[in-house]
Amino acid sequence: MVKSGEQKNTRSSSRRSVKSPEAFRTISEVASELEVPQHVLRFWESKFSQVSPLKRGGGRRYYRPKDVQLLQKIRSLLYTEGYTIKGVQKVLRQSGKRGSIADASSSSKPSKKITKEDRGYADALRVALKELSELKSILDRR
Repeated sequence: MVKSGEQKNTRSSSRRSVKSPEAFRTISEVASELEVPQHVLRFWESKFSQVSPLKRGGGRRYYRPKDVQLLQKIRSLLYTEGYTIKGVQKVLRQSGKRGSIADASSSSKPSKKITKEDRGYADALRVALKELSELKSILDRR
């Protein structure tokens, strides 16, 4: 018997088993894996025609492993390497001609070398962004 205040949650814990690498992923699983909100994935679908998850009843999205790999590369180009949306689109167009995203992104990197000083600024900006995000969540609770 379940006491008040406790919930029997055996069903959801069995759902959280580890999926095989070949399994399709839901938008929430991909968003969690990439550490981006779901709306960002939907936005990327509108900007990058190469991202095309299967859509089932009610518009539910199911991402293939190749979609997840592509989204990981898009995320890396945008957030780590500093590309713009247009820059990533160009990389993807070039990779379509060459057959590999890795080939295109290495040849299309910005010509400026990233220095330790640049990385220091980027780290400081990430810290500031995190702090601002925490402050926003505190203010949203009020």
